[in-house]
Amino acid sequence: MELIQAFTCPYCMAEISMMLDPSVPHQEYIEDCEVCCNPIEVAYTLENGEIISFSASSIEQ
Repeated sequence: MELIQAFTCPYCMAEISMMLDPSVPHQEYIEDCEVCCNPIEVAYTLENGEIISFSASSIEQ
């Protein structure tokens, strides 16, 4: 099963799509924006294969 989440980059406002790993129910990590290359803090929680929470935040530098 593939889960895809779309969100807006907090820096450049580009629409980004990201594939989430359904085998891990909760993850927090840093992913660079594929457009502007700024670091985005991604956090999500899954339950029964459904996204319960998702956030993509800028990292204050």
